[in-house]
Amino acid sequence: MIIAIDFDGTIVKHKYPIIGEDIGAIPVLKELIDNGHKLILYTMRSNKELQEAVDYLKDKGIEFWAINENPSQKHWTSSPKIYANMYIDNAGIGIPLIYSLDEKPFVNWEGVKEMLCNNSIIN
Repeated sequence: MIIAIDFDGTIVKHKYPIIGEDIGAIPVLKELIDNGHKLILYTMRSNKELQEAVDYLKDKGIEFWAINENPSQKHWTSSPKIYANMYIDNAGIGIPLIYSLDEKPFVNWEGVKEMLCNNSIIN
């Protein structure tokens, strides 16, 4: 399965342009990769800020299949919209979030993992 995953508010807390605090995504991302899924980092970050996000993930042992593109789709479409089977994004409807009075909502990865397990996407 191809899964597109946002960065700010999804993998880390919102602190753009710096990297926010870890919110529990890394173990779930590793599990997705270990289960054979292809992950696309799907983010508005660009240039220096994008490289910082990629470096952050590499330091945590996560290497995405692609960044802001689906390399396989050029064989069947010229559309710039990134194709994935699933999108994990703090702006997505139905994504479990954690709310706080002093910061923007961010993804609840325990809830995401439960959803992925219930749908047999990870074990």
